[in-house]
Amino acid sequence: MRSILVFLALQVLIGCNSSTKNTVETHKFTNDLISESSPYLLQHAHNPVHWKAWNEATLQQAKKEKKLMVVSIGYAACHWCHVMEHESFEDSTVAAVMNQHYISVKVDREERPDVDQTYINAVQLMTGSAGWPLNVVTLPDGRPVWGGTYFRKNDWINALEQIQEVYKSEPEKLIAYANRLEEGIKSMDLIELKTEAVNFKNFPVAEIVSKWSNQFDERNGGFKGAPKFMMPNNLEFLLRQAVSEKDDELLAYVTLSLDKMAFGGLYDQIGGGFARYSTDEKWHVPHFEKMLYDNAQLVTLYSNAFSVTQNLLYKDVVEETLNFIAREMTNSEGGFYSSLDADSQNEKGALEEGAFYVFTSEELRRLLKDDFEIFKEYYNVNSFGHWEKDNYVLIRKKTDAEIEREFELTSEVFQQKKKSWKETLRAYRNQRPKPRLDDKTLTSWNALMLKGYTDAYKVFGKEAYLNSAIKNAKFIAEKQLQENGALFHNHKDGKSSINGFLEDYAFTIEAFIALYQTTLDEQWLHLSKKMTEYAIDNFFDSEKQMFYFTSKKDPAIVSRNFEYRDNVIPASNSSMAKNLFLLSKYFEDTSFEAISQQMLKNVSTEIMQYPSGFSNWLDLLLNLKNDFYEVVIIGEDVDEKVKNINKHYLPNKIIAGSREENNGPLFQNRFVPNETLFYVCKNNTCKLPIKDPKIAIESLNKNE
Repeated sequence: MRSILVFLALQVLIGCNSSTKNTVETHKFTNDLISESSPYLLQHAHNPVHWKAWNEATLQQAKKEKKLMVVSIGYAACHWCHVMEHESFEDSTVAAVMNQHYISVKVDREERPDVDQTYINAVQLMTGSAGWPLNVVTLPDGRPVWGGTYFRKNDWINALEQIQEVYKSEPEKLIAYANRLEEGIKSMDLIELKTEAVNFKNFPVAEIVSKWSNQFDERNGGFKGAPKFMMPNNLEFLLRQAVSEKDDELLAYVTLSLDKMAFGGLYDQIGGGFARYSTDEKWHVPHFEKMLYDNAQLVTLYSNAFSVTQNLLYKDVVEETLNFIAREMTNSEGGFYSSLDADSQNEKGALEEGAFYVFTSEELRRLLKDDFEIFKEYYNVNSFGHWEKDNYVLIRKKTDAEIEREFELTSEVFQQKKKSWKETLRAYRNQRPKPRLDDKTLTSWNALMLKGYTDAYKVFGKEAYLNSAIKNAKFIAEKQLQENGALFHNHKDGKSSINGFLEDYAFTIEAFIALYQTTLDEQWLHLSKKMTEYAIDNFFDSEKQMFYFTSKKDPAIVSRNFEYRDNVIPASNSSMAKNLFLLSKYFEDTSFEAISQQMLKNVSTEIMQYPSGFSNWLDLLLNLKNDFYEVVIIGEDVDEKVKNINKHYLPNKIIAGSREENNGPLFQNRFVPNETLFYVCKNNTCKLPIKDPKIAIESLNKNE
């Protein structure tokens, strides 16, 4: 991030001078961002730079004035974004250069993932790497010609002045490079229609996982190297594969990863919830920002892992994480906020990464008194847990049982001590300045959290989880979903202004299907179908049989691309393919299944080469490789039967239920008065109705 990225095509030589002391003038300036709702954009509203938001008026101004644009992209919880703002964008000298020669545009990558992905691809092509802050210079038409990530003040000024000089004296060089780069961007994330047959039944999943295992960190869990990201979708698939194949070794690796993540400083041992990633291999020191999308997916993962293992650690993680979400990340409408910043004010009033979360040994000794020696051993207030200066990031190495034996404590006494420690330290640190909250709500991330709550309710049966899920689903349905099936992407201060992206549809459909399988309220299933039909009409490329990330109703930024590789968040295309598979079962719609299978065929070759980037696709593939069931439950006791079956880890099925006679495709001629019956079906063939849920569950476990 700190390295200076060079514009190779123009051979602009940028010096490596260290940053000089800036004269910062705060709140003496106001720019166009003051009218925006994004907290990240509002953070820059008083910079001396004449920032503008990304919109049609800004783009037209650049074309009219024939000015180059600086497009600077980040997000509210981004530490290095704050550093560059302080060093450069708050500096009047930097602002003078930018204001004289450029139209400067600030973009919240979370609000505009389409803009972000276009310029991420461009910088990736130019430099070989990309990240945030992302800073790009473009022609007046938005086509990029230069870019990088974090720049020191002098390097930034030098680069902008030299690029402007080239634009003034030899603009044809920039235009020629923009043309070549445009072709490169258009070639990225493209997909070819695969017409040859693929035998999913014989797909070598076990061999793929075996080769993939070379990347597994068998000591610390997760994947080798640092920084270390949690990659919940990778672990979700590997959990399913381990259970499906009764692979104890693979299951041990998955549970090791979950244990180490939960023991690590990456997990907020006092307040619950996970930070975005660990800077080291042992999950100790996090990059302290907390993102909604990570915690949402991890709630699902730890809930599913508990249903497999019954490990109480996983239950604690889910409970504490959802308490954190309810306490700090939920608004009065049931919507979920986006993130908490990595930085907060230290004792001197300066922004410092992690200041809110860390403790000194002296603080802990004073607060915990007689319990300090036990706490010290449990949370490693020693060389293992030391971070920097006198600060410790709490990290565990021992289980509760080991500590109880070491200090001769009963489980009841030790659990009460833990509860008291956390309450004491949470109250203490809440007196500190809190990290800044990004209080916008994003439909896609809200849907991930909605599914997290739903999955937690399935496993643990806590009514508060279901209530939060339903409240959020109603928020999305009433505030973000339009009558024609279209979604908005963002919501803040009562306004939704950005058209939805494919991720909004994919994750909302998935969450609503999960909510239907829990509540049996058919409105969620029918809304899922409605959104799917809208997505097919407005995002689907019938030639390539994949979905574009942006709607055909929105102008392309350089190009319209397909997002199909899974990352920290699953790809919107892989999630859509899974949704289509499930909806094809619910509505007996063969066209949905045909699209789903063709999408999977399109990526099948890449799956073999790069499984970690296709774990959500692999999860779909298991639906086709192994037996997949429709479980239909009809009768007056259906609610209890559904609760019972949902507690079990059974990823190879859908559930449909009705309390009374129902004309839906899965229910016809199956209602029997005064009976509650299970119908377990596979490949359009059903077994005889079953009364005992244990027998139904056993039949689902035979093949997976």
